[in-house]
Amino acid sequence: MPQLTEQSASQIAVEFLKKRKSTDKIEVAMVERQEECWVVRGTTPIEFGGTQWPERFIIVVDSKGKIKSSDFGRL
Repeated sequence: MPQLTEQSASQIAVEFLKKRKSTDKIEVAMVERQEECWVVRGTTPIEFGGTQWPERFIIVVDSKGKIKSSDFGRL
């Protein structure tokens, strides 16, 4: 089985966010390997009180390309 690359993990996270957040404005800031997973970090806009605010995300993608966990928080 081929190993999941940094670029592939990033693309999997972006596609997940496009569906979950209904936006194409996704900025990946960092992708790092941790044990058997890739951790993708970045920001995406969120509508709050009539204004757009940046929301940080952390998406963990396992070695098989599945989303293991996701975490979101307003900056």
